[in-house]
Amino acid sequence: MTDLHQLTIHEAQDMLRRGDISSVELTQSVLDRALAVDNDVRAYICLLPEEALAQAEAADRRRAAGDDTPLLGIPLAIKDVICIQGVTTTCGSRILENFVPPFDATIVARLRAAGAVFLGKTNTDEFAMGSSTEYSAFFTTGNPWDLERVPGGSSGGSAAAVVAGEALGAFGTDTGGSVRQPAAMCGVVGLKPTYGRVSRYGLVAHGSSLDQIGPLTRDVEDAAILLGSIAGHDRMDSTSLNVAVPDYVREMKTGDGLKGMRVGVPKEYFTEGIEPGVETAVRAALDLMADLGAELIEVSLPHTEYAIPIYYLIATAEASSNLARYDGVRYGLRVDAPDMWQTYYDTRQAGFGPEVKRRIMLGTYGLSAGYYDAYYLKAQQARTLLRRDFERVWEQVDVMACPTSPTTAFKIGQKVDDPLQMYLSDVFTVSLNLVGMCGISIPCGFSDGMPVGLQLMGPALGESIILRAAHAYEQATEWHKRRPNLTERMF
Repeated sequence: MTDLHQLTIHEAQDMLRRGDISSVELTQSVLDRALAVDNDVRAYICLLPEEALAQAEAADRRRAAGDDTPLLGIPLAIKDVICIQGVTTTCGSRILENFVPPFDATIVARLRAAGAVFLGKTNTDEFAMGSSTEYSAFFTTGNPWDLERVPGGSSGGSAAAVVAGEALGAFGTDTGGSVRQPAAMCGVVGLKPTYGRVSRYGLVAHGSSLDQIGPLTRDVEDAAILLGSIAGHDRMDSTSLNVAVPDYVREMKTGDGLKGMRVGVPKEYFTEGIEPGVETAVRAALDLMADLGAELIEVSLPHTEYAIPIYYLIATAEASSNLARYDGVRYGLRVDAPDMWQTYYDTRQAGFGPEVKRRIMLGTYGLSAGYYDAYYLKAQQARTLLRRDFERVWEQVDVMACPTSPTTAFKIGQKVDDPLQMYLSDVFTVSLNLVGMCGISIPCGFSDGMPVGLQLMGPALGESIILRAAHAYEQATEWHKRRPNLTERMF
């Protein structure tokens, strides 16, 4: 019973239904694990032990009364850019250090209705802007496989919490790869849904046409369970898709796995800059997929080379607009000055960190008079060309497979002073956000002791097919079962 924190969500579900354990026992085990290792990992900005145990007790009462909701009594972590009513939501920033939202995000409300237990808020790059969690205003999260390395970002806290046993599952946000890239670097599963599949209401905006909330889990079935619990139309989000939500777990297990599936291998995703160990692991995964019955087809996405500049023009422009609301007037930090404009200046100067300021300046420049047509408008036009590349490929294949990240987790501090190198960490993930399609990262090996992620990409609303492919691959391997050896130190 001492290792309950290592269970998958579906394993815990089965034990709870049989009465082998209670939610209180499960939640206490996970909290004990977090207290034992999080002083080293630093996955959480805040833990909520009293609230979590109270929710677990309520879940046990619901179960005793006959309730069998899928997530009833399951302890989960929430990235600190998603609002939970009455719980501080900092976005990893000093400017919102004391902000307490008066409402739940839609996904939180749905999880609450399903009986989930909220363990706490996980660390993030400030306003989800970063690829390493080093841009958090409070501290850097360590990668549980090597605490001197980054966990990826911006959902690094959520990924680290899952692999370290500090949560059975977690939620992050993916604007340009911020669920999939940390999933790859921490050796867990990370799913980015189709744009609009999951409500963004209550998510503090980074790039409004790019952001999506997605789960980080220990295996693919858990990702399907969590997606099914949060997906669906929401009248509070004008970009939410009003389409039916499938039974992802059932559809994931329907059919013959990878047999007969057409798997595209985009040649532009195997280029210079990929670490040899990463390419070796991904190529081996592709060979295994072929052995399992998949047909590998080389495909081309010719505008891939423009994905990074397109993304960093559009994302920074949207970030510049979204962050204009933090002015010291309505909420968050306020630095008083003799006049209104100086108050704005001093508040934003003190509240924002260097990466956020950099992106505000880039975005404001791209939107400014005289440069809008040359930069932002041109980026949107190129975005359309990129989307057409993907649409043509879906006429030939069912899914595409490639590396999630060109490298394994790098040393803390290695890229923090080189923004361009940091931005290139997302070179294989940003395209899916630009075209609004879905993707999943699953563990496929190790390179020099660090996890490697395989990314499977699918068309819009193609979550069922990528989950089926990912599950079939996962069932033939053991990579997802490996765990880091963390020393527990109770304080």
